[in-house]
Amino acid sequence: MSRSTHRWLLVIGLLLLSNIILFLFNIMLGERTVPAMEAIQTAFGQGSSEYRFTVQKLRMPRALVGFLVGCSLALSGTILQGVTRNPLASPGVIGLNAGAAAAVVAVIVLLPTIPSSKLPFVAFGGSLLAAVLIYIFSWRRGSSPTRMLLVGIGISAMAGAVVTYLLTLGGIFKVTQASIWMAGSLYGRSWEHFWPLLPWLLLLFPISLYCARQLDLILLGDEMAKALGIRLELSRLLLILVSVGLAGSAVSMAGTIAFVGLMAPHMARHLVGNRNRKLLPAAALMGGAIVMLADLLGRMLFKPYEIPVGIITALVGAPYMIYVLFRKKHI
Repeated sequence: MSRSTHRWLLVIGLLLLSNIILFLFNIMLGERTVPAMEAIQTAFGQGSSEYRFTVQKLRMPRALVGFLVGCSLALSGTILQGVTRNPLASPGVIGLNAGAAAAVVAVIVLLPTIPSSKLPFVAFGGSLLAAVLIYIFSWRRGSSPTRMLLVGIGISAMAGAVVTYLLTLGGIFKVTQASIWMAGSLYGRSWEHFWPLLPWLLLLFPISLYCARQLDLILLGDEMAKALGIRLELSRLLLILVSVGLAGSAVSMAGTIAFVGLMAPHMARHLVGNRNRKLLPAAALMGGAIVMLADLLGRMLFKPYEIPVGIITALVGAPYMIYVLFRKKHI
């Protein structure tokens, strides 16, 4: 076994352990503290009935949804940073989150009877529309990573304006619901949100691993990638579709949680390097840990009040983005 593989396995093991510990803290802590052994036993259906509702119905699905959302956003961000060859690219920056948000807010405000199990498809449609517009407007004898990023910022601004307009149309209850969702929150997340989200990650994560080599070659530059034999535009389009599915499904269940898709790939890259076959799993686990930690802090810092997880990630992510900007002086 090579030294780099040994290091990768060690990092993956530590990230898995970190996620398990954060999951345990999430099901233990809250308005009512559950002892550690009781929390573990109850999570496996063997604990006291006193804690069963709190652990199994309230805290477990919320933590697991947070983990899946973090994994999806991190994978989407890793793919976008590779496709655009820009370390500042992420689902939030390039407009995918905004497209998904606009679609979901439109449904919440205008079509409130649609069940939550349909929201991933709604969000996917919004992200896909944003991606199509980005691809069309950045095309000039081929797609340019720089143009894609700049057009994405414009699409994000337009989608934000659509959301603002939609919020002026709805009743007070729906507007409040949409506003809380826009802040990026895991409040009230249940198994009803977990099960629709799980298949998206189970399907798209293996596809992203399968495309890892193409992503490595795209990072070398368009001319080099073509010279090495990949169908550049087809590979780029497939990778963008995978990123759209990951971002859209995550946004549909937790709202616009900012900067996870930016931070997690960079943190993972420092630990495992740039090879995407190793980077993608590490980034996914890093993203899951970031969202679960942010949700835990949001619940515990000012209890009984809760801070939406999206606000916590934004408070950390905005300075991190500035740090990356100054560190990458060629941007």
